[in-house]
Amino acid sequence: MDISRIKGIIVPLLIPVNDDETVNEPKLREVVDRVIDGGVQGILAFGSNSEFYMLTDDEMETIFKIIVDETADRVPVFFGMGPIRTSHGVKLAKMAQRLGAFGISVLQPMFLKPTDKELYDHFKTIAEAVPELPMLLYNNPRVGYKLNASLVSDLAHDVQNIVGVKDSSGDLTYFEEVVRLTSDIEFRPFTGKDTLIFLGLCAGSYGSVCSTANGLAEQVVDIYNKFEAGDYKGSREAQYTFNPARLVQNKASFPVATKDMANLLGMNVGKPILPSQPSSGDVLAGMKTEMDKLLGTKAAN
Repeated sequence: MDISRIKGIIVPLLIPVNDDETVNEPKLREVVDRVIDGGVQGILAFGSNSEFYMLTDDEMETIFKIIVDETADRVPVFFGMGPIRTSHGVKLAKMAQRLGAFGISVLQPMFLKPTDKELYDHFKTIAEAVPELPMLLYNNPRVGYKLNASLVSDLAHDVQNIVGVKDSSGDLTYFEEVVRLTSDIEFRPFTGKDTLIFLGLCAGSYGSVCSTANGLAEQVVDIYNKFEAGDYKGSREAQYTFNPARLVQNKASFPVATKDMANLLGMNVGKPILPSQPSSGDVLAGMKTEMDKLLGTKAAN
C-alpha cells in the first residue's frame, strides 16, 4: 500500500450551508479550490470542524461526492467518521470506498468509554472492511478519553491498512510515545493542534491536521514547508507568528470558530449548524484583530 501522499497539512474541510442548513454546493467547491490553491496536501471531509456529527449518512454522501469531484485527485481526500456502532462504521467505510475516498479517518466512539479490547476490535473491524483503503486513527480526548499509545501501536502493527493517527490531545509526551512505539514500521502520526505543527514535526510527525487551513492555508502551510526545507528557525518563527490567530479562537464555543474565521475573511460560508451559533461581540472582535495582525505581518514582509 503506497502511503507516500499522506503527509503535510491536511485540512478538516468546513461545510458551507444555506439558511435551511442544506449544503451550499457552489461555496463548498470554492472552499475546496481555496485550500488546494493555498498549498494543503490533503482534505479531510467530516473532521470535527466539519460538523460531521450534525450530518445524516445521506448528507455525507452528497457532500463527499461534491468534494471528490471538485478535488479531482489534486490532493488525497479522506472520509472522516466517528461511529459509536461498529457496524455503522463498516457501512460508512464501504460508502467512502464506493465514492472514491483515498482513505478514511476514524474517531474513537463518543459517549461510551470502551476497554482497549473493545476499541481494538472496533477499529480493526472497520479497517478490515476496506482493506485497500489507508485508515488513520483519530485520537481526540474531547470524547472523554484518549486512545492509549500502546493500543495505537498494537493496531498499527497488527492491521495492515491502519497507517497513521491524528492526535488532537495536545500532549507532546503522549505523541512522542506513539512515534517511538511505531518507529519500526511505516506509520504516519499527525498532530491535530494548529499551534503544535512545528513541535510535532520536531517530534517525528508527518504533518498536521489544521482547521485554520480553511481560511489561512498559506500561513499554516508555510510552517510545514519551511521545516521540510530545513529552515527550522524560520518554521518556528512562522509558528509563533501564527499562534495568536489560532489561540484567540479558543474563546469561541466549539466548533463555530472555524466558520467565524472564514466569514471574517470574506468567504461567506454561512452559519454553523444549530444549536451552534456564530460568535459575536468581543469574541469575534478578538479574532478579527489577531487575523489582521497575522495577515498584516505577512504583507509587510
